Amino acid sequence: MKRRKLTTTVIIMLGFLIGALLGTLCLLLPFSTKAGQHIDFLDALFVSMSGICVTGLSTVNIGQTFSAFGQVVLLLLIQFGGLGIVTFTTIVLCIFRRRITLSDRMLIQSAYNLDTLSGLVKLTMHILKATLFLEGLGAIGYSLVFIPEYGLKGVWYSIFHAVSAFCNAGIDLLGGNSFCQYRDNVIVNLTTVFLIIVSGLGFPVYWEILRTIRPRRSAAVDSYTRKMNLHTKIVIPATLALILAGTVLTLLFEYDNPDTLGSMGWPNKLMASLFQSVTLRTAGFATIPQEAFRPASCLVYLILMFIGGSPAGTAGGVKTVTIVLLLASMFANIRGRKNVIVMRRKIADETIRRCVAIVVFSFSVLMLLTVALLAVQHSDFLDTFYEMTSAIATVGLSRGLTGALHPVGKLIVTLTMYLGRIGPITLALAFNSRRASGNISCAESKVIIG
Repeated sequence: MKRRKLTTTVIIMLGFLIGALLGTLCLLLPFSTKAGQHIDFLDALFVSMSGICVTGLSTVNIGQTFSAFGQVVLLLLIQFGGLGIVTFTTIVLCIFRRRITLSDRMLIQSAYNLDTLSGLVKLTMHILKATLFLEGLGAIGYSLVFIPEYGLKGVWYSIFHAVSAFCNAGIDLLGGNSFCQYRDNVIVNLTTVFLIIVSGLGFPVYWEILRTIRPRRSAAVDSYTRKMNLHTKIVIPATLALILAGTVLTLLFEYDNPDTLGSMGWPNKLMASLFQSVTLRTAGFATIPQEAFRPASCLVYLILMFIGGSPAGTAGGVKTVTIVLLLASMFANIRGRKNVIVMRRKIADETIRRCVAIVVFSFSVLMLLTVALLAVQHSDFLDTFYEMTSAIATVGLSRGLTGALHPVGKLIVTLTMYLGRIGPITLALAFNSRRASGNISCAESKVIIG
């Protein structure tokens, strides 16, 4: 019998959905929870989807609810979701020495939007090695704090939080206040910031940086940048600009707020502002309760969460490159230019249309499901919008609404996390796999806009 071929988009959608359902079943097992604790199906589904979509929202206290087995299940879901179904599957095939077929290679090519089929399996294995290496560094950093404080349990805490931070999951085992108790701890703050930033850059950026630097170790910095591709040249400055903007605006708006930065000294103000700016890049850890921030800060945070990290990494959101290209398109239209030019390179019209589709899709889903949640919850608008933006951008920050969700509200947020994780990816891949039958020429007509 002929195998029915599944497109990349369907494989990714089914992969995350099946993974979430399997995780739900595992979390419902009696030995997944601690003695005296119980979790129902909706909460298990919510937590499982949050883990595999690397979001971080949770309707239960993870550390107090789940046993060691349940925490391991959650860690595997986070790692699976962070690497992605395509990368994870390829790694398993390599480990068991299964043949990587042409269709498998094309799947990897589509998932990472690459131009060539050469070196794809090697790239995937480099991703695994880089992931384990960076998570190992993070675990060592956390262990300097957690082992002295928690003893042997600190080893597990270090590993779990390193994986959670690198995969931008934001799920912790420390209680209901995330990293708030470590607000002034330099090691925990810098370790978390490092893991979030490097993972948010995207795996192809690592590959490009290594490819550029290795043969030219003694060359000047400008010679490195000239050899980098356009994607990397966009990602690095955009990431730095967003982090800087978030840090500065947090300092500006929260400087004298007694509930956030007001009582801190200058070094701690700066560290807390940097942490908040970085964690908004879809990480979900917090050193300051989100409900304590002023509305002006929250509006900035909504924008940063919606943008998210960079493509082909562990971060969510509509991605930095998408926003940069949309801004470039806007300025090109304002200046009356026919082509969109970024760093002396023309951007294809199809790419711009893809960016528009991703942003419109994500924003439309956000608005529609926010209205649905407001109708069910009757909750404060800012808290609800913050929750839903955090869910669709797979951030995991909340202003206290998650624990008070109505059963229908839990389903709405669960759906939002799922669509937020697979929506922009599958939509981008759908554009890549357009059929020629869709390129039909029609008569041109003018309409009034603006």
